[in-house]
Amino acid sequence: MSEQRQQATRRHTCERCPLRPLPIFRDFAESELDFVASFKKGELTAERGASVLIEGSHNAHLYTVLSGWGFRYKMLPDGRRQILNYVMPGDLIGLQGTLMGEMQHSVEALSPLLLCVFERNKLEQLYKCHPGLAFDITWLAAREEQMLDENLLSVGRRTALERAAFLIASLTMRAKAVGLNGNGAVGLPITQQLVADTLGLSLVHTNKTMRKLADRGLIRWRDRGCEVLDLERLREIAHSEFPEETKRPLV
Repeated sequence: MSEQRQQATRRHTCERCPLRPLPIFRDFAESELDFVASFKKGELTAERGASVLIEGSHNAHLYTVLSGWGFRYKMLPDGRRQILNYVMPGDLIGLQGTLMGEMQHSVEALSPLLLCVFERNKLEQLYKCHPGLAFDITWLAAREEQMLDENLLSVGRRTALERAAFLIASLTMRAKAVGLNGNGAVGLPITQQLVADTLGLSLVHTNKTMRKLADRGLIRWRDRGCEVLDLERLREIAHSEFPEETKRPLV
């Protein structure tokens, strides 16, 4: 496991959070912002490959991703892995462990991660005193369920080519919404092994499928990642509506 460490000081105050100016996130009332600032304990850095949360563990904290990429996954006893979803800036992780007593999945850093750390023992106060923030956390949980619905549809019913196109298109749209890659071409820090573990395909089948997308000029593989060249065509191949991102909460 790679090193991860708690920061003694905050690099970002909640008032000057670099995510809040992004148009995708809703505005906070002053009282809500004051509470979130008191709710935040500090910041955590995790290097690429570090385990942020581990299935079966108990954790006293919740985390909001401030920068970087990660993924949620489950493992079978023989080492086979299923990637459930990917996490990006603005996503809340650790809620399941807070409500269920222990984590039912693990979270690994796909790139260097910076996380805001919140004490879960203040969650009850949040629900009692700040119904707007309570709704936000419920919304985030419902959004995660919605994404898992689509991922299950991919694994169960989409063809291999449709699965790959949907995965790359959906990750690209999410990345754009939270300002990853700035104004340049979107690059996804995923490997073909990660794609295989997400789509439930063998590595050989995944390689052949991704080559088809590359041959059509839709993507380009590069060192430790995938560059998206034609998002609209990927969306067409995936046969999905892809509703546009609406204003969303940021805790």
